[in-house]
Amino acid sequence: MKGLFIISGLGILAMLAEIFKFKKLLLPIVLLGIVAAYAFNYFEWSKGLSMPYFDNMISFDKPAIAFSGIILATAFFWFILANDYFEEESNLVDHFALVLFALVGALMLTAFTNMTTLFLGIEIMSIPMYVLAASKKGDMRSNEAGFKYLIMGSFASAFLLFGIALIYGASGSFDIMAIRQYISTQGAEMPMFFYVGVVMMLVAMCFKVSAAPFHFWAPDVYEGSPTLITALMSTVVKTAAFAAFMRLFLVGFGEISGLWTGILAVVVALSLIIANFSAAMQNSVKRMLAYSSISHAGFMLMVIMANVRSNISLDAIIYYSLAYSIGSITSFGILYSVTKKGNETISAFNGLGKRNPFLGVCMTIAMLSLAGIPITAGFFAKYFVFTTVMGTQYQWLLLLAVITSAVGAYYYLKIIIAMYFKDQEEEAPVAMEGANKVVIILTTALTLIIGIAPGMVAEMFAF
Repeated sequence: MKGLFIISGLGILAMLAEIFKFKKLLLPIVLLGIVAAYAFNYFEWSKGLSMPYFDNMISFDKPAIAFSGIILATAFFWFILANDYFEEESNLVDHFALVLFALVGALMLTAFTNMTTLFLGIEIMSIPMYVLAASKKGDMRSNEAGFKYLIMGSFASAFLLFGIALIYGASGSFDIMAIRQYISTQGAEMPMFFYVGVVMMLVAMCFKVSAAPFHFWAPDVYEGSPTLITALMSTVVKTAAFAAFMRLFLVGFGEISGLWTGILAVVVALSLIIANFSAAMQNSVKRMLAYSSISHAGFMLMVIMANVRSNISLDAIIYYSLAYSIGSITSFGILYSVTKKGNETISAFNGLGKRNPFLGVCMTIAMLSLAGIPITAGFFAKYFVFTTVMGTQYQWLLLLAVITSAVGAYYYLKIIIAMYFKDQEEEAPVAMEGANKVVIILTTALTLIIGIAPGMVAEMFAF
């Protein structure tokens, strides 16, 4: 909880940086603040307490702290990568404040225990992201991305709010444990509009994690947004949305899993098929990574669909979130450096293995991890998901996931082939700041370390 207070304080501090003229110190202050928030998170984890706050509106239990840790670590790396992105100093404090308040919403989503907190968390996270998506003012694609994200996000929020209203109308409570108790006592006597409310909330959450067929906004928004903002969407936003999705449906609606697991199985199947075959046809790397993120959403939804409230399922989704986040930070960080001249197609990577062998190796490891190839973190991420789903009635999805993963390997290999087997189109070396290189080295090393020793993460997050 103290971590949430620290990040909120940093957001307010960022808004004051312009007035009190300390904006050049803002980045080190923000990085120190994130480290402090992480340290308080670790302290709360070691104490093992789960204290409700604000009349049980929010509670940082161990799963919430684990997801918060992933979000804070990802944000730490992201701020270092984004250091040279904020070129116009007049906009620096605005960008920092927006990202920090988006982080506040993300942390709230990991720990909500009340529907009101869920809605507030989603809006506090989403509204800054709409602005950040359109933050490249002179770029029409960025403006379009922000507008499209706002419109589609508003529709999803309306679905979520309507669903919450219907559930409140039936149960008389916003508290997810009270709703769980209501489901348990009422059984089959619940009114039909309660089930309608659950399905509306499912649709809204599928939109937030960009799962098919509610994914249509993601490729355009990912492509039009500035590359580092896209990195933030695919890591922090996605991790927070999945933490909320898992808490809402496994804890709140776990007793009526028969209603939503069947729908979710169809969503998973569509996400795996549409995303992977669409990604294989893309020439833009950002659009390809957007479709890739939809495919990864399908894998993470498989854990929720299994509806197994155990350490195995928690470990699986936390490991997957961590592996996907660090792989995405590496790939988007390199993409940002390689595509600074505007070419965002796969041809921008032609000959990168010769122009900058360091970036070539790191990008190769990131692509192999996202494809799920041993010995990277991505391989065990998929292995843990498969283990969770193995004992359910949805084993047919495992076969589909293996087939579509093979298609996924094809489009990730296209970038590796471009780096090592295509003639370079430019002779100039790819420049990258020293701090950014450190982030790329760290995230690449983590991809290999947690791939070689996957049990380490399970032990670290032992509940």
